[in-house]
Amino acid sequence: MYVPAHFDEPRLDALHALIRQHPFGALVTQGAQGLDANHLPFDLSAQPGEPGVLRAHVARANPLWREVKDGDEVLVIFQAGDAYISPNWYPSKHEEHRQVPTWNYMVVHAHGRIRVHDDERFVRALVGRLTKTHEATQPTPWKMSDSPREFIDTLVQAIVGIEIGITRLTGKLKLSQNKALGDLRGAAEALKTDGKDAVADAMLACAQARETGR
Repeated sequence: MYVPAHFDEPRLDALHALIRQHPFGALVTQGAQGLDANHLPFDLSAQPGEPGVLRAHVARANPLWREVKDGDEVLVIFQAGDAYISPNWYPSKHEEHRQVPTWNYMVVHAHGRIRVHDDERFVRALVGRLTKTHEATQPTPWKMSDSPREFIDTLVQAIVGIEIGITRLTGKLKLSQNKALGDLRGAAEALKTDGKDAVADAMLACAQARETGR
C-alpha cells in the first residue's frame, strides 16, 4: 500500500484500536486457484508493543482452510471509514478555484502468517470471545448457553478456526492532513452534516491536533 508520510499512522495502539472498532476484515490469500478474499469478523489479541494475533473462523465447506498451508503469508484489510470529499467544501476553492475531488479513508493492513485450527476447543473459545465482545452492547446479551448444548455442538463442528500471527501492521489515514487548516475543517464540517461521522470526527481530531501542536 502506498502511504505518503502525511497519511501514515505508525502507532501500534492506534492501529489496534481501529481493528477492534472495525473488526470485519477482508482476508486475502493465495491458493491453488489464485488470489482469494474472504470477509470475516476477527478477534485481536495483542500485548503492548507487539503486532498481535488475529483469530477467526470459516465454514468447514469453505475451501480456504484446505488450500492454505500453515505458515503461508496472508493479508487482512480493515477499513475504518471512507467518504467522498467535494472541492466545494474547501473555503479556498471559492477564492482560488484550485481544488479537486478526492476520497478520504482510514485503513489498516495486517500482514502475517496463517495457521489452521481444526480443533473444537479452539473454535468454541473463539466463538465465545466473539459473542461476548459483540453482544456487550445488547440490553440482554445472548450467550452460547442460551441455546441447547447439542445445537451449539453441531454448529461448532461445522466451522474451522484460523489464526494469523501478525508480522507487520500498516496504517493509512487519508484525512486531508495535507490541506490548509481552514479547508480541513470545512470538509470535516460538511461531512458531519452528511452524517459521515467516523471520517468527519477523525478529520476534526486532526485539525485540533494541528491547532494545539500535538
